[in-house]
Amino acid sequence: MSGTEHASPKTLNSLKNAFGNDIELVADDGGVEVYFIKAEFQLGDRVYAALQSEAMRSEDEVELFRVIQADGEPQLETIEDDEEWEAASEAYDDLLFADDERP
Repeated sequence: MSGTEHASPKTLNSLKNAFGNDIELVADDGGVEVYFIKAEFQLGDRVYAALQSEAMRSEDEVELFRVIQADGEPQLETIEDDEEWEAASEAYDDLLFADDERP
């Protein structure tokens, strides 16, 4: 990692500014699924998004993606590296529980 493990995430809104509160993603089977943009945040020099489909809401699960800029628009990439995914997941949890007291 690039030293981002312990950095505080910074909330962003480039996806919501570009697409609104929801984003459509094409599934492996070619179908389109709508995801709600739960959070977008910067951790170190990378930007991540936590997205949630209707099916994921009942379990309060999210999918994490890396956000890149291509031709001036944000695009999503799958996070392949386990350490990077773990750092992004922890940062998302930090955003969720930022107001909670921690022991």
